[in-house]
Parts: sequence; C-alpha cells; structure tokens
Amino acid sequence: MKNEKCIKCSQYKNCRDSFVSWLFFIIGIISTVAIRVVTVLIHKNPIYANIAWYIGVCGFFVFFVYKFKVNQRRAKLIEQKNFVDRIAYRKKLSEEDYSLIGAILCSLKSRKERINYLFIFGLSAVALLLAIYFDFLR
Repeated sequence: MKNEKCIKCSQYKNCRDSFVSWLFFIIGIISTVAIRVVTVLIHKNPIYANIAWYIGVCGFFVFFVYKFKVNQRRAKLIEQKNFVDRIAYRKKLSEEDYSLIGAILCSLKSRKERINYLFIFGLSAVALLLAIYFDFLR
C-alpha cells in the first residue's frame, strides 16, 4: 500500500523507494531482530546468541554505512546549492531548486524509516523485559 501523502507529493517520482533502499531497510530490520534476540538465545544456546550478535552487528554496520552515505549526499546537495542561506535570506530559487528541495523534503518523510524506528523501539522494549526476566526473576 502506498502512502497517500507521498502519491500526492509533487516530487513522488523523484523520491520513490528504490530496490536498494528496500534492501537496506530489510537489512536494518533483520539486524534489529538479531541483536534483540541475543538476550533470549544467550540463555538457551550461547552459540546461537553469538551468531545472532554477529548478524546484528554486521547488518547494522552495513545499514548505517548506507544511511550515512545517503545523508552525506543530501547534505552535499544542500551545501552545493547553498539552500540554507538562500532560503534564510529569501533569495530567488529556480524551478530546479524547488524541485530539489521538494525531493529532499519528500525523502525525509520515509515511511520505511518510521517503521524501522518502531521495530527498534518495540523490540528493544521486549528485549529489555526479557533480559530483566532472565537475569533477575527466573
């Protein structure tokens, strides 16, 4: 299901999710699950816990390298076009400038990123509760 706001966004064609962004989204989700499941696996089978830890840490490494590069490209574009000063001082923008700013703003409302944060938050809460159970209550 596509986000209605994104479909109506004037920059929809410029900021649609690519296959690569979906691939890294999935890597991020797998990494999140793998790191959080270590808490349970360490009490069941330490070898599986180690495997999950390596999967999670390696996945996060790859995911955050990708996110860093995306953010760097976005920041470089903003700096090259001097958008911050041009907007702050109400300088004239071209149609291309408006299009680029629209694409940047559209990319910042990524639904996948919100889902990823929800997974991280939710699974962290579950992992914390399970860790308390295994370490103090069991």
